[in-house]
Amino acid sequence: MNVLIVGGTGLLGLAGAKELIKRGHNVKAISLPEVPENLELPETMDIIFGNFETMTDNDLRKHLRGIESLVFAAGVDERLEHKGPIYDFYRDRNIIPLKRLLGLAKEMKVKSAIICGSYFTYLDRLWENLYLYENHPYIRSRVDQTNEAFSFYDKDFSVTILELPYIFGVQPGRKPVWVFLVEQIEKMKLATFYPRGGTAMITVNQVGQVIASSVETAKGAKQIPVGYYNLSWKKMLRIFHEEMGYKHRPIITIPKKLYRLALLSHKRKYKRAGIESGLDCKGLAEIMTRKAYIDNKYLKTILRVKDDDLEKSIRDSVRLSLEILHKNRQVVEMK
Repeated sequence: MNVLIVGGTGLLGLAGAKELIKRGHNVKAISLPEVPENLELPETMDIIFGNFETMTDNDLRKHLRGIESLVFAAGVDERLEHKGPIYDFYRDRNIIPLKRLLGLAKEMKVKSAIICGSYFTYLDRLWENLYLYENHPYIRSRVDQTNEAFSFYDKDFSVTILELPYIFGVQPGRKPVWVFLVEQIEKMKLATFYPRGGTAMITVNQVGQVIASSVETAKGAKQIPVGYYNLSWKKMLRIFHEEMGYKHRPIITIPKKLYRLALLSHKRKYKRAGIESGLDCKGLAEIMTRKAYIDNKYLKTILRVKDDDLEKSIRDSVRLSLEILHKNRQVVEMK
């Protein structure tokens, strides 16, 4: 199968590309030109360096010609804060460019689209009483992105949304998302204070398998909650602590009310700086203090995702984060 991956040298896109090539597919990638030095790229992958958002329609048509499946592994997530209104920022980066790309893909007779999304859209369905769509601009943008993508679905064009959770694993030379948490833990000197709750997780290698299997099984309009492991925050933090040299540091569970107050202090800082967060600080406490778990049965039985070493992937992420913070290691920012 001929596959085009937008964001094909990023953490997730490259994992998908390698897995697809291993399974015998032909992969073309559109990638921003800034990639980590000495990044190992598959020799058989055709890479077009450039920003797909600034490419002309004719350029994109050329790249889509002969393609059977499109993988969208680009866009921005909730980590990026911006001057308000923040929803408009997400719309301009995640929704409008994808809408254009899907329209051109259908025109060029592409058969399927696989979109790397967020498990927040799954949580929005799961926890209707929290009104996540109404309260969090980032979650609203992801739900709107899904609805926009599904509007392109028909009998000749399938659309799959991968609702991705916490992802561990590294791409050497690229900044992990976990630098912020390592910094946060280091600032808490005597103990680590964190709320009760937990989350679904997956390794980057497993994401590659999910992408490849979704390409191979694409049919209809689907939202797939992607989660393979479920860990409490406390279990996750113990692994962080061990890799950071804090093996005996206590982890103290703080009540939701206290955690909410801490988040509200961040919101005041954002306001003074003139920026907005995609996740409402008050509402985030409701999410973080719950068990955002996902059953892995679909991944195991339908997508045939294999077990991986989650703890090693967490340790790799922490280790690279420490190198960036304390050894001034030069890396490419994740975008």
